[in-house]
Amino acid sequence: MNLKVKYRESFRPFAPSVLFEDLNSWFNTDTASPYMLLVSEVADDKQIEMTDAQKALFGIEKLNTPRSLIPAVTHVDYSARIQTVHKNTNNKFYNLIDEFKKLTGVPLLVNTSFNIRGEPIVETPEDAFKCFMGTDLDILVIGNCILRKDQQIAVKPSNYLDQFGLD
Repeated sequence: MNLKVKYRESFRPFAPSVLFEDLNSWFNTDTASPYMLLVSEVADDKQIEMTDAQKALFGIEKLNTPRSLIPAVTHVDYSARIQTVHKNTNNKFYNLIDEFKKLTGVPLLVNTSFNIRGEPIVETPEDAFKCFMGTDLDILVIGNCILRKDQQIAVKPSNYLDQFGLD
């Protein structure tokens, strides 16, 4: 996602949106964080200890070494900036994560702002469509509408990579 959608460094982690009732199974906290204001360490049994060979790596190779069973959301110090999702306040998102959990056993999804590096956060459906068409996203969901890129009228998309080269 960093390289094909966000156009930023590959090692930058995303945030996890986790079902509140599963929070302390995946993170070393039981404190709600619905607004992504808290950082917590990934639960000990979900961490992957680095081998001596991995510890000897340098630079991007060391940064890209998985630190947990959920590497996309785990920082190098085994922490994550969590968002807890509650059924009574965000029912649709809760149900989406719950369905993912039924399929995978993992009660969380990657959370990130919807924008390209150097662009403001998407605010309108038009912004969302422009961003969607200019990246390697395959599907865009807005409310109850699902757009598949291969079913869209061919338009010349923005080439964000030319505008905002990788760091």
